[in-house]
Amino acid sequence: MKYGKTLRVTVIGAICLGLAACGGGNKGGKPPASTARTISHKEEIQGAATKSSVFDFLNAKPDQTVQVNRYLWTASLDILSFLPVQSVDPFTGVIVTGYGTPPGGGRSYRATVHIKDPALDARSLNVALQSKGGPVSASTSRAVEDAILSRARQLRIADKKL
Repeated sequence: MKYGKTLRVTVIGAICLGLAACGGGNKGGKPPASTARTISHKEEIQGAATKSSVFDFLNAKPDQTVQVNRYLWTASLDILSFLPVQSVDPFTGVIVTGYGTPPGGGRSYRATVHIKDPALDARSLNVALQSKGGPVSASTSRAVEDAILSRARQLRIADKKL
């Protein structure tokens, strides 16, 4: 008897909540003029959120292809060949190396190279050097960038002669 009464109250409550959720009180289907802007803004946000799902992300084709200059890529690996390579991602243009000492040097370095553009240009190359004591001076990083750019130009000139 006690369960029957609880069940009836629960069912009636669920029906009342369902009916209350269905009714909007707005008979014309259009929002009042004062809230039209906020509702349309909310609809825009909800519309943007429902345009994608997890499956769209998995099936999506990349909109933008990242291109890496092959001469900068090869020159970076040539110039920094004394450093052990930890990870390489040719699609994003990132080379991460471990610590190593240059020939004739006593200090160990590690480098992260980012090639951002397909152009053979100084703006396309970003080299971050670090020693065990912390980041190195900007002039040292610039010298390594210049060496990579010079080697890349040499590779391009040698390639044109073929």
